[in-house]
Amino acid sequence: MGMIIEDKIKVTLDRIYDAALKAARPYDCVTKNLTVTDDFLNISEKKYKLNNYKNIFIISFGKAAYDMAKGAEKILKNKISKGIVVSNTRIHEDIPRFRFLESTHPVPDKRSIDGAREIIKILNTSDENDLIIFLVSGGGSSIIALPEEGLSLDDKKTTTEILLKSGADINTINTIRKNISSIKGGGLLKYSYPSEVITLIMSDVVGDHIDVIASGPTVPDKSDFDTAWKEIVRLGVSEKLPTRVVARLESISKKKFKKSDLSENQTFVIGNNLKSLKSAKERAEELGYDTRILNSEVIGETKLVAKDLATEIIKIKKQYMPLEKPLCLIIGGETTVKVKGKGLGGRNSEFALAFAIAIKNESKISALFAGTDGIDGPTPAAGAYCNGNTITEVEKIGVDGEDKLLDNDSYTFFHEAGDLKITGPSGTNVNDIGIILIDK
Repeated sequence: MGMIIEDKIKVTLDRIYDAALKAARPYDCVTKNLTVTDDFLNISEKKYKLNNYKNIFIISFGKAAYDMAKGAEKILKNKISKGIVVSNTRIHEDIPRFRFLESTHPVPDKRSIDGAREIIKILNTSDENDLIIFLVSGGGSSIIALPEEGLSLDDKKTTTEILLKSGADINTINTIRKNISSIKGGGLLKYSYPSEVITLIMSDVVGDHIDVIASGPTVPDKSDFDTAWKEIVRLGVSEKLPTRVVARLESISKKKFKKSDLSENQTFVIGNNLKSLKSAKERAEELGYDTRILNSEVIGETKLVAKDLATEIIKIKKQYMPLEKPLCLIIGGETTVKVKGKGLGGRNSEFALAFAIAIKNESKISALFAGTDGIDGPTPAAGAYCNGNTITEVEKIGVDGEDKLLDNDSYTFFHEAGDLKITGPSGTNVNDIGIILIDK
């Protein structure tokens, strides 16, 4: 069937979404936060005298790794001794002094291990007079991986797949990942010692918890393992995990590193969801909308959060009608899907479907829910558009929205509706964004 959302509404939603992506361009985030003046490297309020370092190594990994590395090369040029990029986004062109390795997301494979080992090879050549700059972005947990001794890649893959379908939040998932990995939870700092370390981060974690982003490979682990494990048990996931993983987790004692075993590290968050939401707000206002950011830290089970949001939006609509100006309401964060069905979808298309069900037959409300990385779960879409007519129009061709939601088949639903948001990988990742329009 044809598209349900009017083209002019889609264009408006796209312009606001594009503004959010523009604020999260990894190249720009790096070049604005990393500068060189008078032989000093400047990051925020910190200054690093470049002549103090014999070598500068740059290690970039995650979904935004390529463009982050490109930005660093623009600033540091021939001061870089060696660099490596490990990402799931294909290389566009070579970056001088950098080697590129393609990896995978969201489930690790052999390429993830190869990437981790190549990074360690570079770190093993570093010394106390060297500077290592890590450029870290979302997706790093699977893009580089090295299971703890006694565990296999299959153990790690199976664990990751189970956790991603469990409904556990990213903090819980990454706490478990850290404790079955030899490089997460500050593990890379063992290999970089005694070099000095700087980490620049594009945050894809609600609240910008730096020890959670990419499972914190350059941040000593301060996570609450006991709480995370209790949550895994509560969700009924522990009995599904590989036997060796369960044995490892049940007998675990927190990893303790002596301070002398780890490189000194300064960490800077240079891009995040709130920054993107503010950019989207500015664009919406330019387009004539009275705009508000409702929440920049949305978490919880996707369909429940979507239903609550829809209730709030309907209440706002009734309260302020008739409108002097159209409204734009923006949210950001990352919800979790409990996968019980056999369908195809991601958290953003599932959010859109649950939202569409909750606003069924409501006029003047349109929305876009999409990931800033351009990838919604195991689908080729970034998310989906919806409005008050979405459910009834698709019912006309025999597709039931409630059934599709129960089967976690939101991608198929919006494919039938003609309202998927497809962008391809964006090369960045600062969580998800929801844009809701209420017209006059």
